[in-house]
Amino acid sequence: MGTEIERKFMVHPDAWHPDPARGIPYRQGYLSTDPARVVRVRTMGDSAALTIKGRTQGIARLEFEYAIPLADAAILLEQCCARPLVEKRRYRERHGGRIWAIDVFAGVNAGLVLAEVELPSSSTPIVLPPWVGPEVSDDPRYFNSNLARFPFNQWSPER
Repeated sequence: MGTEIERKFMVHPDAWHPDPARGIPYRQGYLSTDPARVVRVRTMGDSAALTIKGRTQGIARLEFEYAIPLADAAILLEQCCARPLVEKRRYRERHGGRIWAIDVFAGVNAGLVLAEVELPSSSTPIVLPPWVGPEVSDDPRYFNSNLARFPFNQWSPER
């Protein structure tokens, strides 16, 4: 059984400057966005995966991910997934002995930049990079499955 434990943060855009050549393009769509069983199709550069996630409890949830052929993912994204798709470019940064994933969103979520770090347990301490802002781990608006349903560019100005 797989468990994903991650913390998620906003990124200060003026404090973090990615090298565009290092980022990997991601496209993902959802076959189910039910909080009890999220089913995602994702392409990551030249690879693809089908992911099933259980209900979030704190910062943890069940997660099972399986590689699938890129051609199959393309068909699922175009013909079976709800719209809009989530588009982003993912960068990886090492800080404090951990690998951070920084997502620069595009399309209907353009303007949003998030960083997440996967942990071995909910109580694992982390050293925050200087470019992270407020933590949003407990805010479901920032779940990718919710960004597909309620895109960032449709949020009220107060956010």
